Amino acid sequence: MHPVSRKLLRWYQNNKRDLPWRKTRDPYKIWVAEAMLQQTRVDQVIPYYARFLARFPNAHTLAGAKEDDVLKAWEGLGYYSRARNLHAASKHLAGQEFPVSAVEWQKLPGVGPYMGNAIAAIAFNQNEIAMDANVFRVGARLFGIATDRDKVGERLHGILPSGKAGDFNQALMDLGAGTCLPRMPACPSCPLNKHCHAAKLPNPASLPRKKSRKQKPHQTVALGVIWNKDKVFIAKRPNTGLLAALWEFPGGKLENGESLKAACKREIREETGLRVVVGKKLATVKHEYTHLKVTLHVFQCKGNGTPHMQRKWKWVRPSQLKKFPMPRSNHKFMGLL
Repeated sequence: MHPVSRKLLRWYQNNKRDLPWRKTRDPYKIWVAEAMLQQTRVDQVIPYYARFLARFPNAHTLAGAKEDDVLKAWEGLGYYSRARNLHAASKHLAGQEFPVSAVEWQKLPGVGPYMGNAIAAIAFNQNEIAMDANVFRVGARLFGIATDRDKVGERLHGILPSGKAGDFNQALMDLGAGTCLPRMPACPSCPLNKHCHAAKLPNPASLPRKKSRKQKPHQTVALGVIWNKDKVFIAKRPNTGLLAALWEFPGGKLENGESLKAACKREIREETGLRVVVGKKLATVKHEYTHLKVTLHVFQCKGNGTPHMQRKWKWVRPSQLKKFPMPRSNHKFMGLL
């Protein structure tokens, strides 16, 4: 075994994080964890992971669930395509054995190279490198590589101890999460300090080389909470695109020179066919996605009749809203109803 691997695995045995998905080799539970962990913090995932598995303990249960129930269990975690892909892939797997190889995992909806490698390595000890941000950062600093992810992967694969891929990958992840930090790496306490290229540099954090971040665009949106007696109107978003298949209050972006109330009235008419009276503002909500910032101006509206739209829609009492999977931005003002 390579000296770096030996030191890393010894360190991992004494310092590994106590995470619920590390207490099982069940590929379904590891798959759910890896899906949730994509672009999401570990501490945020843990409670969702427990609730999701309590509701859908295996792929068979998940495959037989309604999409709204799956999205509701995922509600607030974001990146809802992950939940829809899990749901779709569980149907592909119905009555079949789980794949073992990374290549076979990647044939399932939503499973890319990272997730396929991670599941194959952790659940089945296949000799794969799961290249997330932490693993790339540790490898780039260890070998002195500025930007080339493929080269980092090749070098890490070269020291991967056969049959120990699960521990090796998770050790790299933990080292990156707690020691080899992006801005202030704790080099003196790192078990790989003597072998690390970056540790010998004046500024170890200069590796890997960071990409410049673009400023997120901003959108101003007018939404309407449309009341018809004691019920409010909600509609289901399209099955593709941002927040696909979630339920929401209707509205949309302002056009040039348009007032907020005029935009609210126009967007509702265009989306639903309903003509409404726009009343007082209920709330102003700021929300941020990975690629976009939005400010939602939410208005009380009155309307009735039958909407003319292809998407699903409902008139529901406010107390019933908790049954529907809705965007987090909507939850920020729903309590005011």
